[in-house]
Amino acid sequence: MAFTQRSEETRGAILAAARRRFATDGYERATIRAIAGDVGIDPSMVMRYYGSKDGLFAAAVDVDLRLPDLSGIAPERLGETLVRHFLDRWEEDDVLVLLLRSAITNEVASERLRDVFAGQISELIGEERAVLLSSQLLGLALCRYVLRFPAAVAMPAETLVSGLAPTLQRYLTEPSPLS
Repeated sequence: MAFTQRSEETRGAILAAARRRFATDGYERATIRAIAGDVGIDPSMVMRYYGSKDGLFAAAVDVDLRLPDLSGIAPERLGETLVRHFLDRWEEDDVLVLLLRSAITNEVASERLRDVFAGQISELIGEERAVLLSSQLLGLALCRYVLRFPAAVAMPAETLVSGLAPTLQRYLTEPSPLS
């Protein structure tokens, strides 16, 4: 039992160090050796748990968007509900920012971001609507959390909700413009 607990603690420490290292150095410059050094272990231990840098990165950016159940939401409040949900998720989860930042320059991260957003949101609302919704949400996240446009960073959440919710509402409830 103690071995299993130590093993899980080591795995968790590696994952935490990898997230920090990927966030500060980016995917390309982060190395297994540096991540192992941050944890105080041999690089072979990182490889033992995660197999490769790609495997470690995939684990580091494994994200569940924890999408809300929209079935109990009044149809006219769907856009507002989703904007609030995503603002909360971006604010509470640095992994989403790490994934978005990395996806701009790295194909592995880009594929993972597509899987997370297209996959999870498509299950909720369908593929075409998910593309439109994701374009708005990822655009906001890019401006606010990665590029850090001063006005986007300073804008209160309520202003973002009132500005973006009508667009998301159209994507969710009106006939798809892509059909």
